[in-house]
Amino acid sequence: MPATAQSHQPRRGRRTSRLLAVAATVVTAGALAAAALPASANPGGGERGHGHGTGRYQDVQLLSFNDLHGNLEPPAGSSGRVTEVQPDGTTKTVDAGGVEYLATHLREARKGNRYSVTAAGGDMVGASPLLSGLFHDEPTVEALNALDLDVTSVGNHEFDEGAKELARLQNGGCHPTEGCYTDKGFKGADFPYLAANVLDEKTRRPILEPYWVWKHKGVKVGFIGVTLEATPDVVSAEGVKGLSFKDEVETIDKYAKVLQRQGVKSIVALVHEGGFPASSSYNYDCDSPGAGDGISGPIVDIAKNVTPQVDALVTGHTHNAYVCTVPDPAGNPRMVTSASSFGRLYTDTTLTYDRRTGDIARTSVKSANHVVTRDVPKAPDMTRLIDRWGTLAAPIGNRPIGYIAGDISRDGTESPLGDLIADAQLAYGRSQDPETDLALMNPGGIRAPLTHASTGSEGDGVVTYAEGFAVQPFANTVNLQDYTGAQLVQVLKEQVSGPNEAAPKILQVSSGLTYTLDLTKTGADRVVADSIRLNGSPLDPAATYRVASNSFLAGGGDGFTTLGEGANELVGADDLTALEQYLTANSSAADPIAVPTADRITVVR
Repeated sequence: MPATAQSHQPRRGRRTSRLLAVAATVVTAGALAAAALPASANPGGGERGHGHGTGRYQDVQLLSFNDLHGNLEPPAGSSGRVTEVQPDGTTKTVDAGGVEYLATHLREARKGNRYSVTAAGGDMVGASPLLSGLFHDEPTVEALNALDLDVTSVGNHEFDEGAKELARLQNGGCHPTEGCYTDKGFKGADFPYLAANVLDEKTRRPILEPYWVWKHKGVKVGFIGVTLEATPDVVSAEGVKGLSFKDEVETIDKYAKVLQRQGVKSIVALVHEGGFPASSSYNYDCDSPGAGDGISGPIVDIAKNVTPQVDALVTGHTHNAYVCTVPDPAGNPRMVTSASSFGRLYTDTTLTYDRRTGDIARTSVKSANHVVTRDVPKAPDMTRLIDRWGTLAAPIGNRPIGYIAGDISRDGTESPLGDLIADAQLAYGRSQDPETDLALMNPGGIRAPLTHASTGSEGDGVVTYAEGFAVQPFANTVNLQDYTGAQLVQVLKEQVSGPNEAAPKILQVSSGLTYTLDLTKTGADRVVADSIRLNGSPLDPAATYRVASNSFLAGGGDGFTTLGEGANELVGADDLTALEQYLTANSSAADPIAVPTADRITVVR
């Protein structure tokens, strides 16, 4: 496996752009590390390059996005909108996303700038809608090639199908069991995936390139790519078999030194780990009242500790939007960005390169998030790509599997869609073992809402297989296991304690299970133990309960170690089959499923 990476020159005929935002693009407030360049870099003094000259200072445009998750078509419902703060303090939502529009926005943004590089922060694939997921994400890699993506880090979802499948996405070749989907075969990504902190346990070397260097007319910018060290906690054990995941900060610092020794002093870290801004609005100022004050979470600790030799961090994983300056270990502000998810935003960052030192003049770094609005022309090549793969997917995806009376959202501590899925898994569990008592569903496994409005020609209220696939794309099995009542109480406490204390993961529960979640308390105390009821009765600590959950949870995923200790396991069909069977059995055009009320968990705030 490679321990070093080759430099890469921009492909012939590639971008010649500086930011000329589409008029309809909505822009955030830019973030500045400081007020201005050194006086010698004043544009009027002839020292600054504007894409054509060779002055001391040259602006480099860094376009970035993250967590696309194979969303080639515009995402449905709330997954296809962003929230925007208005000048008067109110908010509105804006429809966003879809690679036909993302391509148009990126191409417009590049116009006029010869020094432009496009990078991503991981999770380009995995948990993808049917259009991509059905074909093991080959359509998304094709789209990213056409988008002129230069480089990306791996994310945890790049490991959903294991390291061998990730290597195939990088290098090309037909799927090992399903073969070729088209007569042209699959060429793989023409951009490098970076996995600096993902090592083969046998060789102790990175499984993919750890870094990559962009070069253009004497300007050099290095990129180091890492995913979150906790990837094994959020991916099935099979997906990370034979791999070890190292500390993000230590790994970035290691390869920053390697790049420095090679004469590359301008460095960007692509980090698939993220933060939690104080507002859900994409244009919220998270540098108010001070630098980085409006963001919390794992990325803050990473940003505060990564070597000052790194000039900016492009992040992801949490699906949030932010443009912040977080002080580095030397106390200097450093740009940390994330562009939400599903291709709804992209970030435009200006890095001012000092040709004399080879470094970024950090006093002039500017960055802003832009909405991928749908009021611009669609990119014809992306439309053709979607149509081509859509034709192959249509016979499977267009099949109706159920009917709903309204939008079924995945939003909230307890969501209507979470209730529906848990009930579906309980029903499936009882079809396999009538003694099944309850079902639990992890919120991160619910990837899209069910919308009442038609997304095609199927008609309002019809749920197609493709829509169900978008909700549950992982092909986890529904497993049955036995737990004691005491273990179940511990499972509920693990939602808000241990690795989940800072960012709780509230399980979605099936009908009959109720309890109170007191968010005014801390840690495990947030679960009010004496409020837990199953069908109206308290749990008996010594009794045995049969529980249905997906294979990821049943293996102890998402920090639920107690769920990995179940007994008498029975492995069933995949979770989408359970949802399909439930919708088919319990709904019709004349009698659609009502929107669940999401009233099983009482939340105290």
